[in-house]
Amino acid sequence: MELKDEVEFCFPQLLNISCRKPRLHWTKAFFLNTVLSIISIITVVLNLLVIIAVSHFRQLHSPTNIILLSLAVSDFLVGLLLLPLEIYRNTSCWFLGEIMCAVYYYLACYIPYTSIGNIILISVDRYVAICQPLHYPTRITTVRVKTCVCLCWLCYGLYSLYSIIYIKDQIHRLFEPGKHDLCFGQCSVTFTYVTGVADLILTFVLPVTVIVVLYMKIFVVIVNQARSMRSHVKCAAFQHPVTLKAKKSELKAARTLGVLVLTYLLCYCPSYCSVFVGMDILSVYLLIVLFYFNSCLNPVIYTLFYSWFRKAVKIIITLQILKPDSRETNML
Repeated sequence: MELKDEVEFCFPQLLNISCRKPRLHWTKAFFLNTVLSIISIITVVLNLLVIIAVSHFRQLHSPTNIILLSLAVSDFLVGLLLLPLEIYRNTSCWFLGEIMCAVYYYLACYIPYTSIGNIILISVDRYVAICQPLHYPTRITTVRVKTCVCLCWLCYGLYSLYSIIYIKDQIHRLFEPGKHDLCFGQCSVTFTYVTGVADLILTFVLPVTVIVVLYMKIFVVIVNQARSMRSHVKCAAFQHPVTLKAKKSELKAARTLGVLVLTYLLCYCPSYCSVFVGMDILSVYLLIVLFYFNSCLNPVIYTLFYSWFRKAVKIIITLQILKPDSRETNML
């Protein structure tokens, strides 16, 4: 009974099989939950603006923006679903049951995996645009990009089914506490070392390798083009002003999306590397905050680097988007 006074249980009437409530100091928990809640709201609002802008304005229906739209949808779902559930899971006992626990872990796999797939598509798009510009109009078409985006969501959805099958096995154990030294009131999964390493390779190491290799090639081409443009800028500006403007536009897009990819790596790397390092609950929670913070940063990057996004936000906020001919607004 002394233990009962010192420790709070999820199910006080079932002390032998009840989990303890999460033990994070209330000041730290309040601060982290407040920060995570603010990030969640900002993520939902900013990514919703991206979704509305790219979907509504006809001039923004380019192959690159379609991929950005897909990325914004996955980031929007992070803010709308994953962040609130993460706050609940880490600060309260899990009273939503076995099915919702399985659904949560499925979404926690599926949505970030899809974001990784979108980042790969962005890298491929920029690689073709910068390194093979003559083939870009024929190879990167709107139809092909839409098909690739759909396949990205489908393939990662199927891959996540493997995770959910494994997770279902693990979660089922949570509801048999007497047999497996587990308890009621938790929604957590313990992956084996082999499974964790395999997932790390398939969902992080390989995608990051592809992204880094593509952007290294893009960087080399950008450096060479920049030198060429500096040495012939006056002649090119006089003889081919349109071509020069197009090149500058492509280089700017590559740099912008390069910042987006770098931000993704900085936010995701610590979380994946933590698989091999034991950490306390506060450190893990901070890494989760950093992991999901990437979904909030992406639309901020658009705001800083894309004038069309700033213009679209102004039109949306001032409700000019409700005008009948707003779809045809010149955004570029």
